[in-house]
Order: sequence, then C-alpha cells, then structure tokens
Amino acid sequence: MNMPSSIHTEQVLSWLDQHHQLTGELTPLVGDVDHNFCLTTESGSQYTVKISCSVSSEALTFESALLNHLCQHPVDHLQLPQPVLDQQQLWITPLSAEPQTPLMRVLSWVDGHLWSQFRPHNPSLIHHLGAQMARLDKTLEAFDHPKACREFSWDLAQCLWIKDHLSLHCEQQKALLNHFIDLFECHLSTYQKLRQQVIHNDLNDNNVLVSMASDSLARVTGFIDFGDAVHSQLINEVAIAAAYVLMDQPDPLEATVQLLRGYHQVMPLLPEELPHLYQLIGMRLAVSVTQAAIARQQAPENAYKSISEQPAWDLLERWQSIHPEFAHFRFREACGLLAHPQQALLKEHLQKQAVSLTEVFPEHSHKKHIHVVDLSVGSTLLGNAADYENHALQLFQMHQLQNRYPGHFLLGGYLEPRSFYASEAFSTEGNTGREYRTIHLGLDVWLDAGTAIHAPLSGVVVGLHDNDHRRDYGPTLILEHRFLAADQEVVFYSLYGHLSRQTLQLHITGDEVKAGQLLAWTGEDHENGGWSPHLHFQLMHDLLGHEHDFPGACTPNHQTTMQSLCPNPEWLFKESSNWSHQAQHNQALIDYRQKHLGKSLSLSYSEPLQMLRGDDVYLLDQWGQKYLDTCNNVAHVGHEHPTVVTAGQEQMAVLNTNSRYLHPAVVRFTEALLETLPAELSVVHLVNSGSEANELALRMAKACSGEQDVIALESGYHGNSNACIDISSYKFDGHGGHGAPQHTHIVPLPDTFRGLYRTPDAGAAYAGHVAQVIQQLETQGRRPAAFIAESIVSCGGQIELPDGFLQQVYQSVRAAGGVCIADEVQVGCGRIGSHFWAFEAHGVVPDILTIGKPIGNGHPLAVVVCTRKVADQFANGMEYFNTFGGNPVSATIGLAVLRVIKQQSLQQRALEVGDHLKQQLMAFSERFPLIKDVRGQGLFLGFELCDEQLQPAEKQAAYLANRMRELGILISTDGPDHNVIKIKPPMTMQIHHADELLQRLEQVFNETAMQA
Repeated sequence: MNMPSSIHTEQVLSWLDQHHQLTGELTPLVGDVDHNFCLTTESGSQYTVKISCSVSSEALTFESALLNHLCQHPVDHLQLPQPVLDQQQLWITPLSAEPQTPLMRVLSWVDGHLWSQFRPHNPSLIHHLGAQMARLDKTLEAFDHPKACREFSWDLAQCLWIKDHLSLHCEQQKALLNHFIDLFECHLSTYQKLRQQVIHNDLNDNNVLVSMASDSLARVTGFIDFGDAVHSQLINEVAIAAAYVLMDQPDPLEATVQLLRGYHQVMPLLPEELPHLYQLIGMRLAVSVTQAAIARQQAPENAYKSISEQPAWDLLERWQSIHPEFAHFRFREACGLLAHPQQALLKEHLQKQAVSLTEVFPEHSHKKHIHVVDLSVGSTLLGNAADYENHALQLFQMHQLQNRYPGHFLLGGYLEPRSFYASEAFSTEGNTGREYRTIHLGLDVWLDAGTAIHAPLSGVVVGLHDNDHRRDYGPTLILEHRFLAADQEVVFYSLYGHLSRQTLQLHITGDEVKAGQLLAWTGEDHENGGWSPHLHFQLMHDLLGHEHDFPGACTPNHQTTMQSLCPNPEWLFKESSNWSHQAQHNQALIDYRQKHLGKSLSLSYSEPLQMLRGDDVYLLDQWGQKYLDTCNNVAHVGHEHPTVVTAGQEQMAVLNTNSRYLHPAVVRFTEALLETLPAELSVVHLVNSGSEANELALRMAKACSGEQDVIALESGYHGNSNACIDISSYKFDGHGGHGAPQHTHIVPLPDTFRGLYRTPDAGAAYAGHVAQVIQQLETQGRRPAAFIAESIVSCGGQIELPDGFLQQVYQSVRAAGGVCIADEVQVGCGRIGSHFWAFEAHGVVPDILTIGKPIGNGHPLAVVVCTRKVADQFANGMEYFNTFGGNPVSATIGLAVLRVIKQQSLQQRALEVGDHLKQQLMAFSERFPLIKDVRGQGLFLGFELCDEQLQPAEKQAAYLANRMRELGILISTDGPDHNVIKIKPPMTMQIHHADELLQRLEQVFNETAMQA
C-alpha cells in the first residue's frame, strides 16, 4: 500500500474509528515528512494524528521510547505530547499487512499558539523559551536508546553533507555558505569532543507552543514533534532553536543572548561549548536552505519544506555581519562569565605597568589632582539639548572649569551614558524599539590643543587613520601590545583619538613605540568634533575586524560585554580613584520612595522609568535612551524648549520676588494672554498650579453668587486641593473616595459613545440633567454657585462635549444666578488646533477661565481669567495674595511660552498633526475591532478599547501602554474604566513623530496579546 501525495480526511477518520474508536472532525496540519491532522471529538477532546510511510516502524520505536520516558518523568510547567495507544495497545499502528504500509500514530493534543503565529517574541518570552528548552534537555539527560545515534541529515554534527550540494546555489549564496562551513571545519576537532546526549533537535517555530497566562504574560508551555530527536552535541539544541527564533528579530545577536541566558540558568553550559554557537547557528540555517533547495527539485508541491527559506537566507546575511568573537564574548557574558577570558590577566598587567598622568602629559606636571567631568545624561554642565552644537559655549565651559580647578586633570567619561549620542547617527532598530549607542567606552582627558602625549606603554602602530571623511575629527592612532601571562600570550590594543593632524608625520603603520616616547599631540578645536580639545583614550582586547578605528560607544544592552572587551583605563594610571560613571539604578530609587515618600504617590508603567533629560518631544532615561512622549501635555511647547529655558534662566539671575512690587514682566505676560481671549474675559489672577486656579475660581463663584452648590460632570477631575477634590467625581467616586459631598451635584458625563444618550444631537438631553439639578435646588431654596467642566473631559476619557451642550447649560446656570467656569488646565493654549481656547469651539464664553500646566511649560504657573463683573464682586475687601503667583520669573516664562506658540505656529501644527493622527486612528479602527471609538481634537485625542458588547477592554489597554513603553513610546490610559488611550503630546510633535507612534501602535495591535 503506497502512501499517496495527499489523502482524504474520510480515509483517516475511517482508520481512527477502526483502530482507536475515535470519531470527530479532522483538520489538516502542516508537516515535513508526515501527513498531520488535528482530530476534535464531539466531547471536545483533541488529538494529533500522524500518518507516514517514509519512516519504518523500527525507527519509530526510538521516538516511542523517548515519549514514554517523558511521560514517566514529566517536565514542570511544560506540556508534551503523549502516545495514545490503539485497540491493540500499540502506538505505531500499521494500516495494512503490506511491507511498506503507512503507519499511524495518535498523540495527545498540546494546546497553545504556535511560536510562528504568536507575537510578540519579546526578550522575556525568548528567555523563557531558553529555560523551557533546558528543562526538557535536563529531563532527557538520563535517557538513551540504541536508535538515538543514527545517520540523519538534520543532525548538526553531520552537517558537512551540504558541501556536496553547493551547486544548487548562486555564487553569492555559495560564498555565504562557505563562510560558515569554513568556520565549522576550523573548530571541528574541539566540537566533536563536546558533551552529547539525546536532544529534541528541531525546536523550530512550528514545534514550540505559547500561551497567555492570567497575568497577561506570554510563556512557552509546550513542545511537539519529537521525530527529529537524535543523540548529538547538547549545544546544538540552543543553535537550532536560535536559528528560528532570530528570523523576525532586528537584533539577532541580542535575541540569542536572551535565549542562551534562559537556557544556562536551568542547565549551565560549559565555557568550551560557547565558542561553537555562532557557527552552529549559521550551519543550521545553511542546512535549512540546502534542504529547501533539494526539496524544490524533488517535491516542488511541498511548501512546508521551503517555508523558512528566504527568511533563513536573510538571517544568514545578517548573522555573517556579526563578528564571531564579539558573538562569543556576548555568549560568555550571558552565561555569567567574564566576556573576555583574559580580562583578569590584562587588569593585573596594566596595574603592574601603571604610570602617572604627568608621565603621559609632561607639560602638565604641575597637576596633582583629578576632577571628574560629568557629561552624563543628567549633567547640568551640558545645559539644554539645543546647546549640544554650540561649540563656542562648550569650549568656554571647559576653560571655565579648568580655571576653577587649575591644579587638576579634567577627565572622565568611562561607561558614562551621554545624551548627545542619542541621535540617528548612533541609533539602530533593536528588538524593543530604537536603541542608541550612548555608553561611552573610553576615557576623555581635557587638555589644551597641541599638548604632547607620551606613550604609557610600549607597542606597535597598527592603525593610523586620518578620519578624512569627517574633517571635524582628528586622526586616530591604535597601538598593539603583547605580553605573556599564565602560559598565555595576551594581545590588547590602545586607541588615541582626536589627535592633531601633525601626528600623521610622526608614525607609519608598523612603527615600534617605546613607553615614554612622544606619541601624538591633541588636536585643535575643529579636530575634536567641535568640543574643547581633549584626548579620547580607549583600551580593547580585540579590534573585532576594525582596522582604523573602534566604536567609542555602545548600547546599554552591550555594556557589560563591552566593559570586559574595553577594560577600564583607570587600571593603567597611578592616580586611579574611581573615575567611572556610577548610574543610580531604578530599584534603589523605588526602594527609597517606598520608605520615605507618600504611599499614594504612584509610578507610571509596570516597569518604572528614571528620566533625567527632556528634549522637545522626547524624554531620556539614565542610559540616554529616548522615549517619544505622547502623553505629557505639561511640556506644551516641547520639553526644555530653549527659548523658554533661556527666558527663565535670565530672569532668575536678575530678580524673583512677589507681586506686591511693580514689574513689567507681569504686565507684558498679561497683555499677551489677553490678546488671545474674548473681550469679556479681561481680568487676570496669577497662581502656581491648575489646582490653585480651580480653587480660586470656586472661591470667586461662591463670592459672586453667595451660594455653595457646585454642578460638575461625572468622571471630572479639577485638582488636588480639598475644594477641587470635592467637585472631582473622578476622585471621590473612585478608590478611597466617599462619594459626592453635600454641596456637589454630579450630572452624567456627556458621552455619546457609551453614555446615557448616544445620538449626535444628545447635547440637549445631557444639558437637561443640569436643569434638573437647578430645579431640585430651587425646591430647597438654593441656587447653584457654579457649573464647572473641562471643554474636553480628560480623565473621563478624552470626551468631546456634544454640540449645544455648553450653550444650553451656560444659559440655565446663568439664569439661576450661577457662574460658568471653563477648566482649560489641559486643553487650552491652542491644543485643539481649530481654536486657541477649546470653549471657543462651542460658541460660548465662560465667566471664569482656568489655565494650568501648558502656560508654564512645566514651570509652576497657572492663571484665572474672569469677567470684570466677577472680579469686582470677588474684590469684597478681603485681599487675595499669592506669594509666588505672578512672580517675574513665572511671568517671563509664560510670555515666552505664548511667543513660542505664535512664532512656531504650534496651534496650526496641532491642527495638522492632530488631523493626520485622528484620520489614521479611524482607519485603524476598521482593521482592529478592539478600537471602538476615536475622538478628540487637535493634539488632544483618545481612542477607546472595548469588546463587541462595548465592555471596556482594560486589560488590553494596560498591555498596550506597557508594551508601547517597551518600544520607546510613552503613552497612557484614562477614563473611568481605564480603557481609553490618551494622546496629548507636546505641541511640537511633527508628522514623522506621529507616524512613529502609529507604526508602533500598529505593531502592538497585531500582537497576540491584543486579541486575547
């Protein structure tokens, strides 16, 4: 009975009924050799059915023994297929009496998502895969079988057969394969001595199963298909899994490190195994593309055999671009070893050879001390990000610093995260968004131009490069050094950068240089990248293929490895006194906050961030990594806008005092603010915060009306003072709240999406609830003091008020003697794009307007603007005084903010960028059903996540916010159900920033967790 190229499910169902008494629905599955099916019975039980004719019954006895071993020794938290015996108590069922009969096997179904169909493959999931693989291999460690050692083309130990098939590939492909073949053969003798055992041997992306846990974390929960199991080198298991895991990873080496780290924590790998992993990954890919090429000739209809062919070729090219030694160093570090095996020997040698800084720079023999220069992310010496390119200022600052410390060497920078490296030139796409090479790997010594540099060590010139492609950088000189220690020859290198071009006449490649000999001179200003003249000094164990230079910075992910590869220059100098940068880690800050700061003070995201610098639409963490800020409307005109910063600095240096003294800054700011407002709003009171502004507005309203009752919106939030909390439903109806106080009256949130009334003309219906409150008060002989509402309700979930709502409400409230307050603490100052003030879009003018966060761009400044009538009624003889409200510094900053909005046309930008974002988000809602509503105006937008029954998808919203943070985008949730994603970035956001946000949102919406 020959196996047909395809078989009908009816025939398979007949066999299952005959041999297993199983019936149900059969679904074909992909397969390489076998015909695979999923059987679902009427009771809901599921089984895997495998039918094959190319594998003998004898060969399958090994797989059967292996599965039985795993049944007897279950692996914790890992589901594995178990044999299901037929009516004859056999697992391998011959389907006829003929010699070449097909064989049927039935196994228990392993539930979960195939790795190939699950997203995202983030570092924690890859790490968990490594750990689960190790648990499996640890269980298989005690298993062996006579058939485990066999001739098998998928066994990496036998992979050199592919040399006989190189003719199937083009010349470029052959060169790529030969690269890894040569590496494999070069290490073959030591590879063959590595430890061996039975391994799964095929943990590809269709044999690994992933499930979502209750905590929304993805975990590897199952492995299937043990048909390729073989007795071979243990390290092959990691290489094979890596070859598939890496295919969709922008940084394949980092993904390998995560896989390896997880594996090693459960089943430690040996140091001698790690040098082979790089070429083994390459060889598994080489075997895969060769098998695919053969299959195309032999069975062109079998798409499964070539499913990974093009991705494998793509990965092979990217893998070849990684230096094998660097990969080896990363693998060592992942396994808890010193990345470079000779690091300790080099440290001892350098400390024995230590010289004084004055021996290297004899012209500075008068300097006896060290002053460490701080150029880290949070350094105040650097000033504003806009000053990075102000070379004259940098030169002046370093001269000033040297004058302050005349007897000191100015130096520092080793392992220092530097924010000015967070640029496109230093960026790459990592596995969790953009990454920046911000960690400085050398020592900078700040000196006068033309300072003589004498060699601290003897060596040979192996690199002298002019850097003529970048005329603002002087030549780079590299020396090679050798010594013997512990019966080993140790080779290392020293690099000298930012040199004078005069150095080019001093040496040629191959020159021997003696310790103490004149080596070079420091470059002029223009040879130092615009910085003050300085020497960049760096040590390296290995040049990693670089001939003329070596990277002077690395990503934070690579810091531990590069710290070993580029040892601490302090080891070479007698003055060593801990010059290295010491970052304060997040957990230490978290622990202190928990002990000494209020328990109610929350942190954003499941993994909090430490932010040390702001730059326009970005925030930078302590490692110099940039995050696009899409939720911080406080930085209205961009984080640390240079015009605003300069205005505040200049005024602060002159005078800051209270408003009882005359000062033109207060008048200039007030004039500029009133120019943006309707004529009716003509009197200004300056305060420090939005809470203070709303507190004062309530006092004014109560003074004007003589009443105490305030009408406010459901889910509204107006500040953190007592009076503001008393009218903030978002607070008193939430955790820890006790409901509305006696004089607060909450009306339904005018939400036309999920609120009481959902038609476009619902404004009148919602306004009717305000009228009802007023009527109820009248029956009690009371009247409303005020109605307060944000013009777009922020904490309610970016709710746009329906047409006609404010007009009708204002009319009702005023008719009853009350005051209308527009809270524009968040939505004012041009943010909605169409108007400068959001209330203008409703055709109303409030009696009192409160302005907060945006007007000071983060500085404590807020404003209450009211009508003359309100102001006169409030001025009842009791003085209102606020010590810092309206101080000259705040007023100057506020004026600068208003001028920036106008000069940079930020209101128009909010309109254009906001419209672009809103249109694209609405298009997303058609593709991603979880997005049920998109709303807001300008750069004050929100979209709501719900299921098909409009139940809030809070879990998915939280996942999205945390996942976006992992990808370098700061975004947050809002709304009473915490299922609204709010977008209210700095007004300086541009179209390309919006597109970056949209790209990452699309990526996350396509992930499996968002569909759960």
